[in-house]
Amino acid sequence: MTLEELVGCNITETKMETVSQALEELLVAAQRQDCLTVGVYESAKLMNVDPDSVVLCVLATDEEDEDDIALQIHFTLIQAFCCDNDINILRVSGLRRLAQVLCEPSTADNNGNEPKDLHCILVTNPQCQPFKCQALQEVGSYCKESRCKNQWVPYLSLQER
Repeated sequence: MTLEELVGCNITETKMETVSQALEELLVAAQRQDCLTVGVYESAKLMNVDPDSVVLCVLATDEEDEDDIALQIHFTLIQAFCCDNDINILRVSGLRRLAQVLCEPSTADNNGNEPKDLHCILVTNPQCQPFKCQALQEVGSYCKESRCKNQWVPYLSLQER
């Protein structure tokens, strides 16, 4: 490995960590402001009614979801819709970490309540004032940089902490 490759890998790794942390901060802030829509079907309904309010679409999977054809079809349709409507998209792995960040149970609780579907999460702008935070700008910048490199749906891996 050359020095340029080694330095490039470290910069990329650091950037990914920074964007992962920014995404986690953004999701927590959006949840506090009630600007989060969770679930594939709930997200599709919102995008159909008010696509202009959506500022980020997070599509989350783990290895066991890769063979779920129905989920992959939903993702393809959501990605196409987001591209047509200039909505930033981010694919992430680490559903368990996502559940931790959002304080959601990752398994059914004692009452038999199923956990929320975290495969698709939308961050929306509040109606009264636009959602502005450094984390949103950082994630948006990462998505834009990725599109400039012809990577239309950037990927992040959320690490357990």
